[in-house]
Amino acid sequence: MAPASPASRAAASAGLGWLSILRLGLVQAALGSIVVLTTSTLNRVMVVELALAAVIPGLLVGLHYGVQISRPLWGHGSDRGGRRTPWIIGGNLVLSLSGTAAAATTLVFPDSFALGLALAVASYVFIGLGIGAAGTSLLALMASRTAPERRPAAATIVWMMMIAGIVFTAIVTGRLLEPFSFTRLVLVTGCTGLVTFLVASLAVAGLEAATVPVASPVSAAPRADFRLSLAATWADREARLFTVFVFVSMLAYATQDLILEPFGGLLFGLSPGETTQLSGTQHGGIFVGMALVGVLGSLFARRKPLILRFFIIAGCIGSAAGLGGLALAALVAPAWPLELNIFLLGLANGTFAVAAIGAMMMLAGGGDGASEGIRMGVWGAAQALSFGLGGFFGAVALDVSRTLTGDTAVSFAAVFAFEAALFLLAAAIAVRIVTPERDAAEDLGHALPAE
Repeated sequence: MAPASPASRAAASAGLGWLSILRLGLVQAALGSIVVLTTSTLNRVMVVELALAAVIPGLLVGLHYGVQISRPLWGHGSDRGGRRTPWIIGGNLVLSLSGTAAAATTLVFPDSFALGLALAVASYVFIGLGIGAAGTSLLALMASRTAPERRPAAATIVWMMMIAGIVFTAIVTGRLLEPFSFTRLVLVTGCTGLVTFLVASLAVAGLEAATVPVASPVSAAPRADFRLSLAATWADREARLFTVFVFVSMLAYATQDLILEPFGGLLFGLSPGETTQLSGTQHGGIFVGMALVGVLGSLFARRKPLILRFFIIAGCIGSAAGLGGLALAALVAPAWPLELNIFLLGLANGTFAVAAIGAMMMLAGGGDGASEGIRMGVWGAAQALSFGLGGFFGAVALDVSRTLTGDTAVSFAAVFAFEAALFLLAAAIAVRIVTPERDAAEDLGHALPAE
């Protein structure tokens, strides 16, 4: 595509407005809607309804995260090409189609395990490609087209919309899945994919062309060479430390992601629709946690400049406490307020997540102006690696422990306790994180400025 003319650039606005940020939130919500079905609902169906070993969906989800280790390459590609929209739309299309294909494998497994597994492997590879292409480019677009003072607030808004989309999808699809059948699962997943693709495509259409980057690159050199750009990113102390934090905290979160719905089904006797709604409860808590950070940030950011880091640390410690509650719940089930525990865990997850995302936006824009994509790619790869390892470890640890002890409750309790310890480690790492601008935490307080 030919470069924009000076007149076209002059007509475009410098930076995303709040309406444009809300549109990007719709795109993120669309991505989350498909992911929640493939990593939560489909995982539970494989373990409970198909009676497969938990390690199988664990490996499949780990595979799609493993594919996303290549995110830095996709981010660098969008940096070099200068256009993010084709990556976002194309990635969303691939995700919608492959998510439906993954659901369709449940029709094959009962007749042929080998064929079902082969089709599932192919589906999850393309799920990873779709998420990586769309997600990395979306975050890079936000970082490059959002004014520095709006980046933390933009992250808050977009992620809250993503969680809202996940909650809405979990609740609606949970009801539509009753009475459950494999055919109904495929139909619901396919319709969800179609709707989310159309929403995302309409939301992002024309948005990139209507804005220009908020800052000109200091040098075009990093765009021309992947290794130089990657080395420059890793040489930044804060970017490197944040990468480690993302890995540890997301490892803690991901370890419970694949076993939560089976936990509800095996120990609390919940149906597929009920456990899907339980996932919606968790994400509802995440949504509330994000909202609280925005409100409290508005009230206290000016007087407490370290509020951003405080929320990251407090959220990690709260998540550890929530997981400790689930470990206890496993031992006394079903005599436990499971839904409340899940909601509080989500609340803590949302608190640390939105604060970390705010820091991520500041750090992504703190480079040379030409490497937002690869920075987001590096952090996305760290998250993908931790999610892949976490999901695999959670599933394997559960299976191994159940085999050795013959006690499902004790096995779940051990995995949840391990996750709690990881969150405490993440909190210790977060103590050392400093955003590149002194007022980064203060910016979080301007979540919804009047305009």
